[in-house]
Amino acid sequence: MSESPRKGSGVILITLGTALVLTILPLPQWADGFRPQWMALTLIYWTLTLPTRVGIFWAWGAGLMLDAATGTALGQHALSLSVPIYLMLELHRRIRLFPPLQQTLSVWVLLLVERLLFLWIHGATGQPTPTLAYWIPPFVGMLLWPWVFILLRNLSRRFAIT
Repeated sequence: MSESPRKGSGVILITLGTALVLTILPLPQWADGFRPQWMALTLIYWTLTLPTRVGIFWAWGAGLMLDAATGTALGQHALSLSVPIYLMLELHRRIRLFPPLQQTLSVWVLLLVERLLFLWIHGATGQPTPTLAYWIPPFVGMLLWPWVFILLRNLSRRFAIT
């Protein structure tokens, strides 16, 4: 009985670690602008599926790890990931009932919120304004969401994560 609340935490950590690796994995220069927001997508899935276990603190911790891995200002990713995950926690009951297309659009809005917060932090730290290509990853993430959802759902079913 005592292992039930922690069941699957290792799998969640492995998927977040995989998202971190996919985020820092070098890509060709032409493809780098199309890199999806892997950490946000993974956190959105786990928050949608397990809202009582994965939430703002997981997003904050994953964001700090992402900050350390990418060399950005400490807390930059942590803040930009925490707000969309908070919104997901507030709306997860509704979003779970949405049909797949509407769910995909909801995820797109959350990814846009993450990018908007990251852009705001860029401006606050005095970094130059990015080009319009900055807004491509939320669209790529929206297109990948059904496959990310299916992959992580099958993984959570295989390991009976509750």
